Amino acid sequence: MSKTKGRVTLPSEANFYKETIEMMERWGADAIRDSDGTKLSEDIMQLNAKIYTTYFVSRGHNEHAKAHMDECQQLYLMSKYHLATDRVLEIDFLDGYFIEQFTPDYTHDPKKWWEVIDRTTGEVIDAAKWVINKETNKVILHGAEPFHEYTVSFLVYEIWDPVQMYNHITNNWGDKPHDIPFDIRFESSGKFVVEYLIQWLKDNPNTDVVRFTTFFYNFTLVFNHLGKEKFVDWFGYGASVSVPALEEFEKTKGYALRPEDFVDNGYYNSAFRVPTKHYLDYIDFIGEFVAKKAKELVDIVHEAGKEAVMFLGDHWIGTEPYGKYFGEIGIDAVAGSVGGGATLRMISEIPNVKYTEGRFLPYFFPDTFYEGNDPCLEAVENWVTARRAILRKPVDRIGYGGYLSLAYKFPKFVDYIEQVTDEFRLLYDNIKGASPYTGLKVTILNAWGKLRSWQTHMVAHALWYKQIYSYLGVLEALSGASVEVSFMSFEDVKEHGIPKDIDVMINAGDAGTAFSGGEEWLDTKLVEIVRAWIYNGGGFVGVGEPSACHYGGHFFQLADAFGVDKEIGFTLSTDKYFTSSVDIHYITMDQKESFDFGESMKNIYATKESTEIIEYSNGEIHLAANTYGKGRTVYIAGLPYSKANTRLLMRSLFYAANKEDELFIWYADNIYCEVHAYPDAKKYAIVNNSNETQTTKVYDGEGNERVVSLAPCEIIWEAI
Repeated sequence: MSKTKGRVTLPSEANFYKETIEMMERWGADAIRDSDGTKLSEDIMQLNAKIYTTYFVSRGHNEHAKAHMDECQQLYLMSKYHLATDRVLEIDFLDGYFIEQFTPDYTHDPKKWWEVIDRTTGEVIDAAKWVINKETNKVILHGAEPFHEYTVSFLVYEIWDPVQMYNHITNNWGDKPHDIPFDIRFESSGKFVVEYLIQWLKDNPNTDVVRFTTFFYNFTLVFNHLGKEKFVDWFGYGASVSVPALEEFEKTKGYALRPEDFVDNGYYNSAFRVPTKHYLDYIDFIGEFVAKKAKELVDIVHEAGKEAVMFLGDHWIGTEPYGKYFGEIGIDAVAGSVGGGATLRMISEIPNVKYTEGRFLPYFFPDTFYEGNDPCLEAVENWVTARRAILRKPVDRIGYGGYLSLAYKFPKFVDYIEQVTDEFRLLYDNIKGASPYTGLKVTILNAWGKLRSWQTHMVAHALWYKQIYSYLGVLEALSGASVEVSFMSFEDVKEHGIPKDIDVMINAGDAGTAFSGGEEWLDTKLVEIVRAWIYNGGGFVGVGEPSACHYGGHFFQLADAFGVDKEIGFTLSTDKYFTSSVDIHYITMDQKESFDFGESMKNIYATKESTEIIEYSNGEIHLAANTYGKGRTVYIAGLPYSKANTRLLMRSLFYAANKEDELFIWYADNIYCEVHAYPDAKKYAIVNNSNETQTTKVYDGEGNERVVSLAPCEIIWEAI
């Protein structure tokens, strides 16, 4: 049985009373929640626990939605590219989309709100040249240029909430009604959500916590004609658009947006894209509106004597927790899905809330809990990876979601989570309120800055993309490292400079992406500030294609600082003589296995003899360092997350900062182990981050060393 109680939220469901009591006892849960697709029965709601009830603001109210179908949420979508072979071109603009999710908006004049674009020239076609056949949902273009490609950007109503749709299909909900999302920007829908919440609170007296999932607008989730995910952007603001929103935006910001500002050549302003000023203005516009409306609902919940918790997912657009309006909502807590260390830190560092809660994996759904599968594998990986981040900045609560009846059928899994919940409470009791030892101050430079702290893409669901796993690898490595991490945008640097207390700046990502910066590096002011900062003693670590934008004879705009650049085919006639690697280097002293640069970057070469080439193979550089004035830089061709690469990054940071010796303060020489110290609390933890027994040499804060053996995943606590 659990030795401790509390700080755990347990999912439950109707007709599972005795088992729920058992699981509460074993996992030490002090709160019970429902999930999408489950309901809590009255006997469970009477248990001695805080009751969380999932609350959907703008979905699950089909009676209202069906009476106001012209107030459904909307998106701008773009058709497939269509090749004209004649002067007349028919475009089936819904081809490839799921007709159960969308229907075209013919309520508002398409001639005003849609666009047909010649993608070969970029020209917007005069609306007089095209007509719509509403029976067949086709645009007929007259006067097309043969062998030019054309697209239609069109407004649709979203008639099936995409998250409910995903759960509906995944769990085979059959003839369960499709939730229709509606837009609270319309007066009747805005009034409805207020009145419904007031009555709902009266009808649910046993609810202690209203778990908003989330508020009004879902992230962009578009399905294809087969009912499969077509486009997923956890940050996408597409579903917040509407004609009233566009009209209000023009009044507020002083200019009008185009459909192209949303469809963005079919990229839909994904988080990988360097955001335009128009898109950032739109994010700001929606954030201000959502915060105001969300506050009205939160105030109603508080007046009823209940807590308001926001789930960081689903309808969360406009409530970005690092945005400038989030604090105005007055939410009590935020709960979010934990995919690893980076997402744990994303949740745990959210400001302006009383507490944070992490929902750990796996979710108790049949795609994981089925006969023959071992859900413990995912649970162990999820917990051990996130635990590093907890030791730096803990969430206040943990929990799980889904069908408890499914998880209950797996005794081994139930046993393991019992260990996890006990260990979490032990960690929390030891470190909450204590400041962990910090060896360096590191800032990550990208196009999003603080707004997207610890975030890359749909990171809450731990999706993996080989094109950005190096950037995510950097975040994951830093999430449990003994460094203080902040985030800066390029605009921050240009407007305010680089703070004097920053030891190392990191820029990581593929060329042209929001993470590397793309054409942001063509701004002379930005390059001047960063170069001067490094030259005067700053440290800079670049991963992948940092500062990449071909201009002025360089691909890396900081090539002079890195001492390396990328061959893009223009200097093949120029000999490259600097290929000799150093025999030994501080950065690689812990390297006991082969380097793993992942997909890596090809054709990196040294621009000068003084560049310290640390790893050279296949005729190219993958790891290098350079002295630049009083400062230092390190270049790494790729950094997928691993224990070895975490150590490689840490050594790179301390080397770039000119603080090599300070790495060995509160340090474990075994790459599978770490030391987390809390000087104010007079204690430190020696951690085994692997599922195997490890022996490590441990250095304390006084320079003393000793050898320690740890069991798989073990943590040893010691007094300072």
